[in-house]
Amino acid sequence: MSRKIARGCITLGGFLMIAAVILVLVNLRQDEQGKKSSEQILSALRQEIHVQPSDPQTIPVPQPPSADLFAEYETEEHPVVTEPTVMYEGREYIGILSIPALNLELPVLAEHSPENLKLAPCRYSGTAAQGDLILAAHNYRSHFGTLSSLSPDDQIVFTDAAGEQYAYSVLQSETIDGYDVNGMHAGAENSWNLTLFTCTLGGKSRVTVRAVHE
Repeated sequence: MSRKIARGCITLGGFLMIAAVILVLVNLRQDEQGKKSSEQILSALRQEIHVQPSDPQTIPVPQPPSADLFAEYETEEHPVVTEPTVMYEGREYIGILSIPALNLELPVLAEHSPENLKLAPCRYSGTAAQGDLILAAHNYRSHFGTLSSLSPDDQIVFTDAAGEQYAYSVLQSETIDGYDVNGMHAGAENSWNLTLFTCTLGGKSRVTVRAVHE
């Protein structure tokens, strides 16, 4: 009996190792696809933002969803404000995010959804103009996978679709539970002006970076 159990454990372990390898390969493939998509979009946005800074489109900005952070891709009816956007291949973008310390420059989509997050970071809620912007992205290394390595005073720059630049300094990093919606929004406008967040490797929490205007 003990030999059968041992063989079963070895077999199970083998299957788990294979599954882990497959998961890593899938994640790397998605990361590479996300990087290529972001680079292509970024090139187009640079031209749009500089060529037509005075005539941007405007769209409604959804307010924070009431569901938990696991449901951050839900769409609900909320009071809205408007902000400039540019259109590229059927999707609307609110600007470009630059994080020099991580060697990242990324387009930012106006609305979050599972499909949009495969391409680039997305606006979760708020606006740069209001000083309460929250951006979400997958933990691809080419997107927000290295957020946790940011340090206080590292610079972040967001350029909106009208060409307006907003410079920030990192204030702090924290890990927020996936259900703590209030914790994600706490301090908006007063304690911080920009939040970037992504999933931890286990997916149960959110690596969160807070930044303030310089």
